[in-house]
This record gives sequence, structure tokens and C-alpha cells, in this order.
Amino acid sequence: MKKIRVFYDGACPSCVRDRAWYESWLGRHPELVEWYDITGKDEALKALGISPEKALRELHVQDQQGIVYQEMDAYILLLKQVWWLRPVAFLMGLPGIRHLLSAIYRRMVDQRLAREGRG
Repeated sequence: MKKIRVFYDGACPSCVRDRAWYESWLGRHPELVEWYDITGKDEALKALGISPEKALRELHVQDQQGIVYQEMDAYILLLKQVWWLRPVAFLMGLPGIRHLLSAIYRRMVDQRLAREGRG
């Protein structure tokens, strides 16, 4: 696997917990993921072509070629970094499942941001 960069919301306690879980799943290969906290980094995000507003609402992952993936595509790329999560990544990519997961994810993020007073 090749290294990826994950843009995450370090001001979000559940996002930080998710990162910790994922890091534990990487096991002996933590070098496969670089974690980039987007908090207060609006200009840096814009320079990469990432909308700071979208970065709060959708996961963004950048591959080694500099391509930035969003939302479900980002999750699929992230899950593929852990060998035993690759089947989950495959299932997430199926058209009906992808659409359903996307809708659920967006609703959850909007609710979280509203609770935190950031939405």
C-alpha cells in the first residue's frame, strides 16, 4: 500500500476517537497514513483545492499522486489501507450501498456540527 494523507477535524472529539481506532487497526504500518488536522488551516486547505467548509462536512483523503478524494471515495481509500477492511471498502463502493451510506453520513455530520454550534 502507498501512503495517504487524511484530512480530519481535530476539534471534533468523535473524529479524534475515530482516528485513534484507525491508527490501532494499522498495526505495524502506521506510516501508511499521515493525519492532517484541518483546524485553523483554511488557507492551506484552499491551496490544496479543498474547500474548508466541505472539509468539515466530508472526509478528504489525498493519495501519493496528489489526487484528493471526498466522502465515500475517501473512506474507501482509507479502509483499503488495512488488509482486513478491504472487503468493507468493496461493499461501500457498491452503488446502492454507497448512496445509502452517503446519506447517513451527511445526516450524522450535519447533526454533529449543529450540536457543536459549528453547523
